Amino acid sequence: MPRLKSLLVMSDVITDASLRLAATLGSSSRKSLVSLFVTASAACLVLSGCAGSDGTKDDSDLWSETKLYSEATDKLNDADYAKCGKYFEKLEGRFPFGPYSQQAQINAAYCYWKGQEQAQALVAIDRFIKLHQGSPNLDYGYYLKGLISFNDDLGWLGKFTGQDLSERDPKAAKEAFESFKVVVERFPDSKYAPDSLDRMRYIVNSLAEADVIVARFYYQRGAYLASANRAQLVIRDYDRAPAVEEALYLLTKSYEKLGMTDLSNDSLRVFKLNFPDSQMMVTGQRVQKERRWWQIWNK
Repeated sequence: MPRLKSLLVMSDVITDASLRLAATLGSSSRKSLVSLFVTASAACLVLSGCAGSDGTKDDSDLWSETKLYSEATDKLNDADYAKCGKYFEKLEGRFPFGPYSQQAQINAAYCYWKGQEQAQALVAIDRFIKLHQGSPNLDYGYYLKGLISFNDDLGWLGKFTGQDLSERDPKAAKEAFESFKVVVERFPDSKYAPDSLDRMRYIVNSLAEADVIVARFYYQRGAYLASANRAQLVIRDYDRAPAVEEALYLLTKSYEKLGMTDLSNDSLRVFKLNFPDSQMMVTGQRVQKERRWWQIWNK
């Protein structure tokens, strides 16, 4: 550690200089220096005492394990997520082998997530998953990680405007999908498995929707080859997603614009075979966009 080494060297230099200074001073000068040193030390003690009593000192540093857990739980119940996250993290740090350690890690992640501190929440839940692969709460750990990555809280404006996962960065959605997938595959009997499966379906549909949005963008700007290529990706990777209807429509129209009549006719045939009642070839619009996972009333 270079910084510590340099500090030690500096300390040696200061000590040597002090000794040389003391050797050149008389007894009266040494008494003056001692008096000055004592006065300065007393001042430092007073100042340090004041710093500890200015109302900013955290008394939780002195709490017992049980009290710290109790206070953290109270903050969680009061929805004071900033405080409960801090307390649970401190509990896990001070008592890493205590009976509340595992629960503290999970609760800290939950508090940070509810407090909109996604990065801290991911760090906390990743630490729990890494350290406690044999925990009976591991299914919830992966489920919570999925929720944190899923980040479904769009805020009032996002819900008001109808924004959904397909209109945001798909990286987080894919990470959430992998976490929910672990719950479904490794813990099929978990109480979190059904909801994880529902969210997986929604994520897949949203990722397909995101690619269709790109294909539509290309088509509307005359980039028909790019539109056809992106539509093909949707059909290949998300063959059961509702967005496939529009993907086939865009593929058919893009081939038509490119003068590829045979490919356009083949796409149209597949479209009619899979969506016989669809009016999209006439109207250019899907009747109903895939509902969001939280819109349980929109059947």
